[in-house]
Amino acid sequence: MVYRIPIGGAIETAIDFLVEHLSFITQAMSDIVETGLDYIVDGMLLVPEPLFILAVALLTWKLSGKRGIGVFALLGLSLIWNMGLWEATISTIALVLLATLFAIMLGVPIGILAAINKTLYRIVMPVLDVMQTMPAFVYLIPAIPFFGLGKMAAIFSTVVFSMPPAIRLTCLGIRQVPTELVECAEAFGSGRWQRLVQLELPLARSTIMAGVNQTVMLALSMVVIAAMIGAKGLGGEVWKAIQRLQMGRGFEAGIGIVIVAILLDRVLQRVGKKD
Repeated sequence: MVYRIPIGGAIETAIDFLVEHLSFITQAMSDIVETGLDYIVDGMLLVPEPLFILAVALLTWKLSGKRGIGVFALLGLSLIWNMGLWEATISTIALVLLATLFAIMLGVPIGILAAINKTLYRIVMPVLDVMQTMPAFVYLIPAIPFFGLGKMAAIFSTVVFSMPPAIRLTCLGIRQVPTELVECAEAFGSGRWQRLVQLELPLARSTIMAGVNQTVMLALSMVVIAAMIGAKGLGGEVWKAIQRLQMGRGFEAGIGIVIVAILLDRVLQRVGKKD
């Protein structure tokens, strides 16, 4: 009989150990984040739907610089409202924005450190390769024992799943800064922090924003999958439609997700290209 390496058993033991010793921290985090998310959703829902739609259309027009995107936002969000998916859409947008914020707050600093430290770079890159090839459903497994079913588990899995592009493209953008410019800054007496803030980060801005864009798109896709563990929102509508074989309702929720994804993608692409 061939010896079977107990990889699964070792992972389960490690997760059980962490859950046992970190449960008070994860519970506190869950309470804080879910309360904050509920406040954000309730605040957005207080705004009358026509006013909210008009404000988003004007904002997307202003940020993107294209009238067509503003018109698309106006028509797309009006369609979502007409289909009775407004609350689910607001919940999805709030969850995506919060998860993206956490992913960027963690990913960008790690990317900066990996860019300036070769040892950390050699460690981080293989880890990112594994994370980006791992099936999305696998990220739901550790979220449940740590946070249980609910929005916090969805946010946790979404952050972990969507963070790699923020790390990788931040690191890439800084490492692609021309060596001649770095040497010139050093010749003029710039310190490491000064060079990073005044030279490397501004030049890497477009690449970093591309990473942010990918992070948002991955967060949106993961939020839909995370409906299986209680994320609700548009993903929850798709999941309910699958369970009840309501094909029409499932496609309506899918159209809502596409509209939100296009709006976020177009606006972020334009913001990333601005000087």
